[in-house]
Amino acid sequence: MTNLRIYLFIILLGISFSVDAQDKGAKKENNTQIGFELLKNLDIYSSMMKELSTDYVDIINPGQLTQTGIDAMLESLDPYTNFIPENQVEDYRFITTGQYGGIGALIHQQGKYVVISEPYEGSPAQKSDLKAGDKIIRINGQAAVNKTYDEVSAVLKGQAGTPVNLVIERKSPSDTLTKNIIRENIKIDNVPYSGILSDGIAYIKLTGFTQNASKEFRQAFMKLKENNTLKGLIIDIRGNGGGLLNEAVDIANLFVEKGQEIVSTKGQKADKNQVHYTTSTPVDTEIPIIILVDSQSASASEILAGSIQDLDRGVVLGQRTFGKGLVQNVVPLSFNAQMKITVAKYYIPSGRCIQAIDYSHKNKQGAFDKIPDSLIREFKTKHGRKVYDGGGISPDVKASERKISNIALALYNKFLIFDYGTKFERSHSGIIPADRFEITDSIYSDFLAFLKDKDYKYTTRSELALEKLRKEAEKEKYYDAIKGELDLLQTSMDNDKKEDLNKYSDQVHELLKMDILARYYYQKGKIIGSLKTDPVLNEAIGVLKDADRYAGILAGKYSQPDNSLPGSVEEELHPADGQ
Repeated sequence: MTNLRIYLFIILLGISFSVDAQDKGAKKENNTQIGFELLKNLDIYSSMMKELSTDYVDIINPGQLTQTGIDAMLESLDPYTNFIPENQVEDYRFITTGQYGGIGALIHQQGKYVVISEPYEGSPAQKSDLKAGDKIIRINGQAAVNKTYDEVSAVLKGQAGTPVNLVIERKSPSDTLTKNIIRENIKIDNVPYSGILSDGIAYIKLTGFTQNASKEFRQAFMKLKENNTLKGLIIDIRGNGGGLLNEAVDIANLFVEKGQEIVSTKGQKADKNQVHYTTSTPVDTEIPIIILVDSQSASASEILAGSIQDLDRGVVLGQRTFGKGLVQNVVPLSFNAQMKITVAKYYIPSGRCIQAIDYSHKNKQGAFDKIPDSLIREFKTKHGRKVYDGGGISPDVKASERKISNIALALYNKFLIFDYGTKFERSHSGIIPADRFEITDSIYSDFLAFLKDKDYKYTTRSELALEKLRKEAEKEKYYDAIKGELDLLQTSMDNDKKEDLNKYSDQVHELLKMDILARYYYQKGKIIGSLKTDPVLNEAIGVLKDADRYAGILAGKYSQPDNSLPGSVEEELHPADGQ
């Protein structure tokens, strides 16, 4: 352990000398103090680990204990500064490149089984006829039952060109199939769908900002532009959690003149202070643009939406975005580990930072607070419209988040929507095209019959409030006097819940439709199937068709109260990334 202390001391001396050599003058004394504090605390840490390894009642795992300490330390800074051990580097590569080695299927945990959720179209899983609902029983000869999602996922992923042997259960425990699958490099498209909606209005769904996102987006737009006379463009980044900053800049560049500032970054070190400009000739500076956003649109999504808004180049429609105005870099560590570290904040063209949470301070409860309204500042767009910092991009036309019903949530979370989709596919070899498929009365009746012997109990907020009232009444000795009224209320609630499958049938219809479409037409089919019933999208089409309204919004002459438009059930249930 003494050698470890000497080694750490040498490392710290190197850090101290390096910092002193680079940052002269006033910072030197502060850096020396930081170096001393680092050395002191690392010495304490090494002493503590020595005592634990020799005196603790049980044998400790130094690697696991250190990992716990590192994670807790970084968690105290912000959610985005993370340690990446060597065995997780491949997962982080997927975040930036959109590629990984594997079979190409989404999976989920369902009881003691890990189940195929959805094979990607064209993937080794799909080509090997893996289907949604298949239970993974064995992998490479090893039992997979009672394994966790993470354990199974780690084995399914691997270098392209290598084999993996799966035994899956399809219809019953006696109906098992063996699949020998060769892993491939799986590429997740940033643009899973693009098309013409109506009257020359183009639509592009953008789900990520990994490498080549701008190239994919440009190709999709140019194809639509070449084959149609476009009267408007809707860019849908709802649920898009972001990615690479440069890809957002390059997409904005398609519609903004060369040399325009899109985003700047400011950090503690001078080399993190950068301004990112458009560098290419745009492809279309005139087409009317609407960008659809929601509360899960974050980071690079906010750079794209915020820059288009600040430059008055288009209209932002939807819900307030997430509010992630922090920039991360990935730096190498020893033993092939890495660390993703927050190095700067970013600022969009008006000069505002849209970071919603101040991670530099904690409240009395030890939690991070959102930036208070008193500190939110006003900025101006290119043409003088008022915009604000302090928490995401506020849309020009607002839509409220749709509140999913308890019954729909219970059916989804208990996998009854999914299990019925599996049942449906096994009795239907095909369905009509995605843009015409609907849940008919016959299908819904079959679904209700499917539910008869299933458990989908759920507790409403009203029932929770009633139970709380019962307990308070008991404490205060009022329960006997009001028990009859409380029982009547409970009975009334029970009767109302029995009607929920009818009352909220539109939400259940939508979830069933999306699940069934995924079985036959994959992700693209779900997007196509949702287009005509999406109220937010329909509002965007209406704005583009009304030239005066569109121009009025950009001129600051149009306002709309909050909570005016519903969102969609599918968005609320699927707010983030896939596997």
